[in-house]
Amino acid sequence: MSLYTKQKRFLFAVDCIIFGYDGQELKLLVIQRGIEPLKGKWSLVGGFVKEHESAEDAASRVLKDMTGLDGLYMEQLHAFTEVDRDTEERTISIAYFALIDVQKYKQQINENYHAAWYPINEYPALIFDHSKFVELAKEKLRYKAALHPLLFELLPPKFTMPQLQNLYQCVYNIDFDKGNFNRKILSTNLLVKLKDKDKLNSKKGAFYYKVNSKRYNADFNSFLNFVPTQYLKKKV
Repeated sequence: MSLYTKQKRFLFAVDCIIFGYDGQELKLLVIQRGIEPLKGKWSLVGGFVKEHESAEDAASRVLKDMTGLDGLYMEQLHAFTEVDRDTEERTISIAYFALIDVQKYKQQINENYHAAWYPINEYPALIFDHSKFVELAKEKLRYKAALHPLLFELLPPKFTMPQLQNLYQCVYNIDFDKGNFNRKILSTNLLVKLKDKDKLNSKKGAFYYKVNSKRYNADFNSFLNFVPTQYLKKKV
């Protein structure tokens, strides 16, 4: 008889911390839990891993069910294994964070989840240890975004430098000097300046930019140092 048969069986779940940017604020997507315990309370998007899928496949499935989209930027955050983290039964959860453009995808969100976007620093109380997931994901996002261009995943196909600067300011909760920020970003050669301007938000108008996709894909894992190290918390 296999020794495995004597081992206790646990539930295995994934939870997704979904960050979105609407052009003004960095936001967190939460849902009202549809099952007991704590039915109706605010929760992260998640689900149980099925018998024939990996944790990553399960997270991708959950994101697809939530947004209707494939290929979102997603990264594993941490394994949460505390014995009493779920009040119903011992549950191991692998957490992932994902990035989406709120304006582009908001109409594709599955209404069955009763989802809502909240500013990243003003989200409601969440079930179990989900707030811990969010705070850890915020630290990870700040660390990675200081070195790599992953925040561009939150932007629409074309955007202005003020929009990009505002996004970084939302993530780090600080103000950046406009001139220094522009020089730093443009020195990476990741952006292509377009001919048209956004004339709704300023008298002079701000030029639109798009991402140089070829260079972006080639340099994504390079250490580009977008943000000074004093704004970083410990590495996650």
